[in-house]
Amino acid sequence: MAKGLIPRAWVKKSFYFQARISFVRVKYLFLTWLTVLVGSWVLYVQYSAYTELCRGHECKNAICDQYRKGIIDGSACSSLCDKDTLYMSRCLSTLPNNQVYTGSWGDHDGIIRCKLGEVVHYELGEEPEPRREAPVFDKPTRGTSVEKFREMVFNHLKSKLGEQANLASLVSQILSVADGNKDGRVSLPEARSTWALLQMDEVLLGLLLQDRGHTPRLLGYCGDLYMTERVPYGPLYGLSLPWPLVSWVPNGVQRTMDQWFTPSWPRKAKISMGLLELVEDIFHGTYGSFLMCDLAAEHFGYTDRHELRLTNARAVVPEDEFRRAMRALKCETDADCVYGVDCQTSCDVSEKRCREEPVRPNLAKACSTLKDYLLRGAPSGLREELERQLYACMALKGNAGQMNMEHSLILNNLKALLWRQISHTKDS
Repeated sequence: MAKGLIPRAWVKKSFYFQARISFVRVKYLFLTWLTVLVGSWVLYVQYSAYTELCRGHECKNAICDQYRKGIIDGSACSSLCDKDTLYMSRCLSTLPNNQVYTGSWGDHDGIIRCKLGEVVHYELGEEPEPRREAPVFDKPTRGTSVEKFREMVFNHLKSKLGEQANLASLVSQILSVADGNKDGRVSLPEARSTWALLQMDEVLLGLLLQDRGHTPRLLGYCGDLYMTERVPYGPLYGLSLPWPLVSWVPNGVQRTMDQWFTPSWPRKAKISMGLLELVEDIFHGTYGSFLMCDLAAEHFGYTDRHELRLTNARAVVPEDEFRRAMRALKCETDADCVYGVDCQTSCDVSEKRCREEPVRPNLAKACSTLKDYLLRGAPSGLREELERQLYACMALKGNAGQMNMEHSLILNNLKALLWRQISHTKDS
């Protein structure tokens, strides 16, 4: 071989090696570009969803505009619109027209809720349609006396709750809330805010249940924006995942994770007693009977003292309203007779109408919710009896002949069993 000449085989290997390096570089460059593209698209989609869901500034602007025009007033209006001492923090909204934020008002931490018009979707390249406006605060009208407003409130409550002996005292309680500045009279703007709040079932039901400590206390309102106490721990069990991750975690994994993130068993027992007491209080309660139509864990939370709170009162519906809705439903099978998530009646096939009587009472549904929660980690000496009572509770039927007596017996036995276990602990 001549001196200074490079062997042909080495040249071929060198060329092949360089070509392979170039191919690897192109491959990784392409993968990097693809990762950036997909990541950017995901971020864009998530950002678009966030901007559609979280519109608190629009809510505040709309409310304060009505306040400054003298159309509405309420206990939180001045702090929200003039002093800026009530402000929204973290967005918790899951629907564009139902804004939910954590918030602060002086020394109070709470949850702020506000209604907005719906977002109308449109395709790229098209002109967006105007958003549907939020309800106008047009009732009561100018010239309405306090007595006439009292009558309006009474009739509204009667339409929601049916004939109840204590409606007059409930009206007085609501008029006391309506007097936002506590000057002893309800002004027309305050009455308009109160009327707007009463159109939302969750506010009305929250007011009904807060005296018994089952729902967070109403702190203030302005128009149909209102703030309630913040419940420090929620959901009832499990881990509340950030909304971008919810759709990515399989249901089976989520259920397993739910059982990891729970308090100690005595504390779970105390929280469970709170749910049983809620069931007891809405079964032939002061203002009639109510049905719990969605017992999902995210609708409940608990305080530092492990006291249960119903954080979404829309999960509860007056029995009168439920029966009216069922009467209006046509059906072919029992599957057509469903209200909400957990309330169902049977179908009268001959009439092709849904019957009014719920198939399962509140207590049976509550025990189904508590079964895994209570049995996991239960003391060994208690577990067998607890399981027996929970299954007896879950077997309750809404149309049983002696349902009232059986309901009370099972409820009292279950509460007594739990109380015996925690009465001697600091968690009681």
